[in-house]
Amino acid sequence: MSRPAAPEALTEPTERAGRGWTAALSLANGAIWVGWYGPLQILLALQAAELAPPGTAKESVLAWVTGAGAVVSMVTNPLFGALSDRTASRFGRRTPWVLAGVLGGAGALVLLAGAGTVAGMALGWCLVQLTLNAAFAAITAAVPDQVPHGRRGAVGGWLGAAQILGVVAGTGLATVAGGVVAGYLACAGFTVLGALPYVLLHRDPALPAGRRPALRLRALLAGFRISPRRHPDLAWAWLTRFLINLGNALALLYLLYYLRDVLHRPDPDGGVLVLTAVNAVTLLGTVVVAGFWSDRIGRRQPFVLGAGVIMTVATGLLAGWQTWPGALGAAALLGVGFGVFTSVDFALMTQVLPAAADRGKDLGVINIANALPQVAAPVLAAPIVQHLGGYRVLYGVAAGIGLLGALLVRRIRGVA
Repeated sequence: MSRPAAPEALTEPTERAGRGWTAALSLANGAIWVGWYGPLQILLALQAAELAPPGTAKESVLAWVTGAGAVVSMVTNPLFGALSDRTASRFGRRTPWVLAGVLGGAGALVLLAGAGTVAGMALGWCLVQLTLNAAFAAITAAVPDQVPHGRRGAVGGWLGAAQILGVVAGTGLATVAGGVVAGYLACAGFTVLGALPYVLLHRDPALPAGRRPALRLRALLAGFRISPRRHPDLAWAWLTRFLINLGNALALLYLLYYLRDVLHRPDPDGGVLVLTAVNAVTLLGTVVVAGFWSDRIGRRQPFVLGAGVIMTVATGLLAGWQTWPGALGAAALLGVGFGVFTSVDFALMTQVLPAAADRGKDLGVINIANALPQVAAPVLAAPIVQHLGGYRVLYGVAAGIGLLGALLVRRIRGVA
């Protein structure tokens, strides 16, 4: 007796995803990054400076708030990925979580806009992380659900382009909206509107209710333990992503304060926007091209290694050439490197996933490598800046960590 065919949601895709689907998914992804990076680049730093109690450094307040949010992100991303794997809605496994996530994220940003204490600010940011990670986990898992292996570099490139445009748009909205509250409201509105085309116009493969795994807490928690011994490529790929992201997080965390306190820029907010724009231009020049090129030659490792080296050089510039031209050059190089890394490393990650039924959960575990650096960076950066040598040492440490991550990609055996 033949076994019943696996449902579409649990098979490896073979047909190329359409341009409309890729564009809508990319726009939704960019909208989520608006909701994250308008606060991270501008609004949270301004709020921390306003709300810091007497005698408490604004850097410490910002580090505490962003660190708490990153812990929430680290926990909730794989959790929502696992829940979306088990969702048997007629609208698909991922779409309900995208919609709920962006609506909840917009509400959390509105709550954050009204925060009048450090505790309220931390609560609001943790809720933003919780809700937007539900949407982000679903969007990330949609790629291996619907895109063949040989096309994931290109799709990853478009998602990466949308990501940096989201960072620029979020930074721009936060800068020009006319205050902290207006900035949060503008980011909230964009987050919802940007996700609607994907939610309303595109089909998501549905999981039959009979194929849905039982939702038992013990089994759910056990699923998050992925053995490095059984899946060494996944472990090395995770560590590579974590270290490169940690180096990048250390470089960006105190950028506003670096411009204000070290370079003494008269308009540090505007300086962050200029650097973000320069970074975006060079990133957009490489992110899609690198993804297509990686698909064409069928290799991922050389691109990730080269990207990490370029980002190390860029961070080294911030350590060794502490001038406005040095910051501009570092921003440009970081864009080149992170553009290549964003598209190609994403494709590499989707190729080391253990099972189609757990794509959301496994990508959520991988996405911890994006969130955990946001926890570790403040823990490392605050004492370095305040007690262990300042920004020069901070950026030297960031360069070394990023280079180590780039070199470890060579330990992956199953993906060239």
